[in-house]
Amino acid sequence: MHPFILGITGTSGSGKTTLITALLPWFRAQGLTVNVIKHSHHPLELEPPGKDSARFRGAGAAEVMVASPYRFAIVRELADEAEPTLAEQVARLRPADITLVEGFRREAIPRIEVYRPAHGRAPYYPGDPSIVALATDARMDSVLPCMALDDIAQVGGFILAMKDEAGAASAAAAFSRSRDGATAR
Repeated sequence: MHPFILGITGTSGSGKTTLITALLPWFRAQGLTVNVIKHSHHPLELEPPGKDSARFRGAGAAEVMVASPYRFAIVRELADEAEPTLAEQVARLRPADITLVEGFRREAIPRIEVYRPAHGRAPYYPGDPSIVALATDARMDSVLPCMALDDIAQVGGFILAMKDEAGAASAAAAFSRSRDGATAR
């Protein structure tokens, strides 16, 4: 079964991270596990330059793991390698019911756009067919579903409905493939 992946998109400062952090406890209360992937265009520095793990990377380690009884992190130097695709990044994660993605705008995944007209920036949705709904703080005249940005149950419920629909479509496709294979014998 393929993981359910959904993007949260919007202009800088629109509230993408705030929405995701509000959704996480709501999903947990529903008994779901959620992974989050955040793409950054900036170099990642997860530890101060003088720390041992940074020194190991600086000395040429391909990957450095920092582990504790509470969490671990792996930092991989890409050197001349291409940046991994979203699918490759998802494959590195533990399986989850939902994977929310902030960034990776060129990847073909469905997205909810966080849009605040008061910010004065143009929305992405008119020119981006991957956007399937809006989470906004204003009344919108759009053919896309519009949800109140501060109504976490509404946004979460919409995401769960999308997940269920994607699961049903995946199951129907698998059944069709197995049936086609059975009749071909």
